[in-house]
Amino acid sequence: MRILGINALFHDPAAALVIDGRTVAAAEEERFSRRKHGKRPVPFSAWELPEQAAAWCLHRAGLRPQDLDLVAYSYDPALALPAEAMGLDDPWDHLRQTYARQAPGFLAAALPGLDPGLVRFVPHHMAHAASAAFAAEDAERCSVLVLDGRGERASHLAARRTGSRLEPLHTQELPHSLGLVYEELTAHLGFLRSSDEFKVMALASHGTPRMLAELRRHVHPTGDGGFRATSVPWHEYCPPRGPEEPWTQAHADVAASAQAVLEETLLDLVRWLHGRTHDDVLTLAGGVALNCVANSRIAREGPFSRVWVQPAAGDAGTALGGALLLASGEGEDPEPMAGADLGRDWSDAELGAWLKTAAVPFERPTDIAATVAEALADNAIVAWFQGRSEYGPRALGHRSLLAHPGHAGNLERLNDVKGREQFRPVAPMVLADRAAEIFEGPLPSPYMLFVHDVAPGWRERIPAVVHVDGTARIQTVDPAREPLVARMLTAFEQRTGLPVVVNTSLNTAGRPMVDDPRDALECFGSSPVDLLAIGPYAIRRGGLFRPGEGG
Repeated sequence: MRILGINALFHDPAAALVIDGRTVAAAEEERFSRRKHGKRPVPFSAWELPEQAAAWCLHRAGLRPQDLDLVAYSYDPALALPAEAMGLDDPWDHLRQTYARQAPGFLAAALPGLDPGLVRFVPHHMAHAASAAFAAEDAERCSVLVLDGRGERASHLAARRTGSRLEPLHTQELPHSLGLVYEELTAHLGFLRSSDEFKVMALASHGTPRMLAELRRHVHPTGDGGFRATSVPWHEYCPPRGPEEPWTQAHADVAASAQAVLEETLLDLVRWLHGRTHDDVLTLAGGVALNCVANSRIAREGPFSRVWVQPAAGDAGTALGGALLLASGEGEDPEPMAGADLGRDWSDAELGAWLKTAAVPFERPTDIAATVAEALADNAIVAWFQGRSEYGPRALGHRSLLAHPGHAGNLERLNDVKGREQFRPVAPMVLADRAAEIFEGPLPSPYMLFVHDVAPGWRERIPAVVHVDGTARIQTVDPAREPLVARMLTAFEQRTGLPVVVNTSLNTAGRPMVDDPRDALECFGSSPVDLLAIGPYAIRRGGLFRPGEGG
């Protein structure tokens, strides 16, 4: 069967295509529209669909809308209640329900030829759960935990997968929501809610959880698989911060306290779930599952032998989960994700044509991996554009900025290039078979969704990737899955003795990750990056600008 999945209602609109149980394509609308997160999560934008992402998914498979068998829409308006009945202060939420009910017609208009009768409403958290349980490897029997801001009427789902069956076990109804509490703190600290929650996690490492006891009065587990989390008076703990104001120690301490109470609550939920299922494997999805610090504590202190997190854990992942859930319901056996590289790519010839059209000087070295390794060893910053783009918010060796990890100044340098806060860390990528000697934590870690302690003997050797708390959010690289990245890492180690390279997303602050060649050229041309490795081609900054005209 050919099933298109759609996420649209809240934020991070995305589309995914599953054919005969196999994930063929998945992409977020932001990569096409160049609007961060696709749109803001307000009721007035609920009608907006991932039109370009959906059209591309079909094009990738050579399909027309009329060739589809089913379409999954990852929200079921029949399950929703009025906002006031859920204890939410959102007087325009009824617009979301109106737009959701009309989604089949909207989709038919966006994808001419689509039969609106093929659209199926999939409960939001079941779509999240399916995106983890059915996409994880070796997870035919697993527990599933979903936590986010909100779905139709809940903010949490505990479930279990047994073969093709996904069984809900417990939900936490609104207004209690760990995701919404974290969002509110994000806004209080001067960041953009439903976007910058990861900044709060990073800031927490600079603070101490001295307000934890007070926060437990507002956020705590109930011992029955649920929790209480609502109406935290953040102003009592620290003054609000303006977006352009410097952060203070009080802001960092509040962030650390919120992070700690989140982790405590998640551990209780995990232990309750394991007590019901006694499974070995836990899979995670929902926006809260992008909190890699919490994920690591779950892996370290929780009762499950293995923890797997959906790389597109936010709402974008529900496009894939909805399609996988329908496929399973139709008797198909969903295949695990082979990787997160599910987006657009271009052939070498197509990339060469782009560069010729742009009239930029470029070269085609014998081995682009060796060329990049040599530039990195000379302390260049490299824009790396290779293969299919990633599904989800992490750069995993396809749309990355790379740098030498041995120079501490490269952290500040990269944050300046990207135009972002200096308290933000950058991440290391490392060959999978070398990771254990340098990093302690869940291994392998191919999707950069856990933090690892950096071995003391290595902290001074790779200071650019060591966070203030001595950790790093690593990506392990399997040569069988990522041969080009692995070759570059090997060549870099031969030149420097370091099997690690700095990896951060190829974008600048407030903009989506680079996706197509035009994005790559624009980012390279407007940022002090030394080398663009785009497919087999290399563009050097010195070749673009004469002295005095560029970096």
